[in-house]
Amino acid sequence: MVDRRGFLAAAAVAAATARDAGAGPQLALNGGTPVRSRPLTGANWGPQYYDDKERSQLEEVLEGRNPFRFSNPLDKSKVALFENGCAARIQTKYALAVTSGTAALHVAMAALEVGPGDEVILPAWTWYSCYNTIIQAGALPVFAEIDESFNLDANDIEHRITPQTKAIMAVHLQGAPAEMDPILAIARKHGLKVLEDASQSVGASYKGRPLGSMGDIGIFSLQQSKTITAGEGGVVVSSDPYLFERAFRFHDVSVRKDFPAKLHWMPGLNYRMNEFTGGVLLAQLRKLDTIIGDVRRNARRVYDGIRDLPEVHLRRLPDPEGELGTGIFLGFRTKEDRQRYADAMKAEGVPVAGPAGSVILPAVPEIEQKVTVTPRWPSFASERGKSIRYGRECCPRTIDILGRFAGVMMSPKYTERDTQDAVAAIRKVYGAVVRA
Repeated sequence: MVDRRGFLAAAAVAAATARDAGAGPQLALNGGTPVRSRPLTGANWGPQYYDDKERSQLEEVLEGRNPFRFSNPLDKSKVALFENGCAARIQTKYALAVTSGTAALHVAMAALEVGPGDEVILPAWTWYSCYNTIIQAGALPVFAEIDESFNLDANDIEHRITPQTKAIMAVHLQGAPAEMDPILAIARKHGLKVLEDASQSVGASYKGRPLGSMGDIGIFSLQQSKTITAGEGGVVVSSDPYLFERAFRFHDVSVRKDFPAKLHWMPGLNYRMNEFTGGVLLAQLRKLDTIIGDVRRNARRVYDGIRDLPEVHLRRLPDPEGELGTGIFLGFRTKEDRQRYADAMKAEGVPVAGPAGSVILPAVPEIEQKVTVTPRWPSFASERGKSIRYGRECCPRTIDILGRFAGVMMSPKYTERDTQDAVAAIRKVYGAVVRA
């Protein structure tokens, strides 16, 4: 449960600070007293919760002397236990642990049979791995605009569908879910598969449904900057036995014969997770809801402290209850206003950042030039591939949105005073920038 008294205390302190601070010359940027003398910063979430639980898991693997997952029975394997826990938490029938989020995307592409001649629609702002794994499959990435949730805009999907479209990749960025209902409806209408990438939103939900459970297949990254982590790691989830068998075979060089289905042989790679990684992640998975609860508590304190700001423009949240609270993002009229806000907040000791952790793909010069594995790589060798534009003309609204938002990043380990300072700084600075 959320402590409402904490919310009200944060809001009261912020309001008093804002009244005392005033505006204009009293901003720290203009010589006033900053809200904090030491900048507000937070470390990666998962490692802050490491304790004897992770240590015990590692010691058990050491003592067992079988760090290869298939050297252990299913009821003893750390990786298998972690997979079972993931499937239960995400509410899917199957979960497959792999070496990274990028590996999980590659496995998902193989499971969905994405290949040369196919197209995959994805948001114009996302991590390199989303784009790269489509190309590695020999398919064509087709960008669609994002909206002010920073996620795929469902209204920009349908006109990009062609007879070659195989799947839609819905990426849930920076702790918030994409608007899944219309995305799923469009996919069903056109007979397309949906791949959910919840790497930056592990543990978040959409209308009560865990991210990763709504599409045909979902993936997660467990790299150090994610909700829970062993430094690296990834998971593929699905409730489709055919997709799971293809995923399993692909991640294990196609040698496993543990399935009743009789699929044709398919080439695979080695993306198996080891028992050391599985043990750490098993301990972290058991702390997932604690970590999420802590960061949501802090984010809601800040939200409650600033909601009454005149003309406040918050990031759009398709499901406010389901988001993690990764950052408190505010929007501005122009990129210049956003920069003034960032400069002033830094001076107050509460730095902000634009939407980050990902790459504005249309603005990357190498992508504009269509650099590929070889000049004959199938993704861009066809006439269709040559016709697609990936430069700034592709998705100008995406670039505009990302240029106008900045956020105070949250940590599950922030104190109540930390969140009060965040509220005080936002209240002190935001109005001055908006009124300028």
